[in-house]
Amino acid sequence: MPWIDPNFPKSATPADWVGRVLGLNPGMMTGPGTNTYLVGDRAPILIDTGAGVPGWMPLLETYMAERGWRAPARVLITHRHKDHLGGVKDLLQQYPGTLVSKMIHKDTDLPAGISDLRDGQAVKGDGVTLVPIHTPGHASDHLCYFVPETKSLFTGDLVLGGSTTVIPDEDGDLTQYMNSLRRILRLDVATIYPAHGPVIENAKALIKEYIAHRLERERQILAVMGDGKTTIPEMVKVIYAAVPEALHGHAGQSVHSHLRKLKAEKRVREERISGQPSRWTLA
Repeated sequence: MPWIDPNFPKSATPADWVGRVLGLNPGMMTGPGTNTYLVGDRAPILIDTGAGVPGWMPLLETYMAERGWRAPARVLITHRHKDHLGGVKDLLQQYPGTLVSKMIHKDTDLPAGISDLRDGQAVKGDGVTLVPIHTPGHASDHLCYFVPETKSLFTGDLVLGGSTTVIPDEDGDLTQYMNSLRRILRLDVATIYPAHGPVIENAKALIKEYIAHRLERERQILAVMGDGKTTIPEMVKVIYAAVPEALHGHAGQSVHSHLRKLKAEKRVREERISGQPSRWTLA
C-alpha cells in the first residue's frame, strides 16, 4: 500500500468499538491524512481532531449519524502538532462545552478550554478505558492511549502505518523516542491504531522493527563518518542513495536527529562553521 493512498477510506469501522474518520489532509508527512478515532459504544471518545480542514467536521458528523451517535463524550489529543490539534476550534463550535484534554507541556497558543492530562490518568469511556502513556520523542507532550480491555494502543505519531516517524529538530529527541518505543513494547499490546495509515495487527513485531531500523541507521551514519563524510548532505547522498533527491531534505532531518543523539552520548563532535553546514567527526 502506498504511503499517500488516494483510495484510503475517508471513514471506516476497523472494530465494532472503533470508528475512524480521516482528516482529509494527505501529504508527504501525513500519508493519506490524519486518522481521528471515535472509541467506545454509545458515547464515544474522540482521539485527535485532524488539521482543521473544513470538510472534516461534516465527515465526522455524517459518520456519527450513521452510528447513531449525537456528539463525542470527550476529546483526547495525542500531541500539539497542527494536524492533530487543528480541528479543536471547529469541534467546539459544533459541540460547545465538550471536554478536550492533552498533556499541557511547553505549549503556546492552545485553543481555549483545553484541560491537562497526565501519564496514567485513566479516562473511562463507554465500555473502554483509555490510559495515557507519555511517549516523548516525536514531540515532548506526546501521549499514546492504551486500552487494556482489547490490548490496543492508539499511538499517535509514535508508530505509523506505512512509514517511519520524523524526529523534529525543534521539539524532538531521538533518545526519548527510542525509550518510548521500548516502553510501549513492554505493554501487552496486540493491535495498534496509528494516527496515519492503516491498523497494525502485529503490534510487537512492528515496534521491534522500528527499534531495529533506528539502530541500523545509527550504524550506517557511524560507518559513513568513518569513511570521511563529515556533513549531513554528504551522509545523506550515501545512506539514501536509492531515495529520490526530493526527499533528501527529510532524510537530512532524520540524520540530524541521530547525530544529536550521538553528540549527547559524546560519540561524535560537531564543528559549527558560519554560513556552512556543520562538520561532524567521530569522537
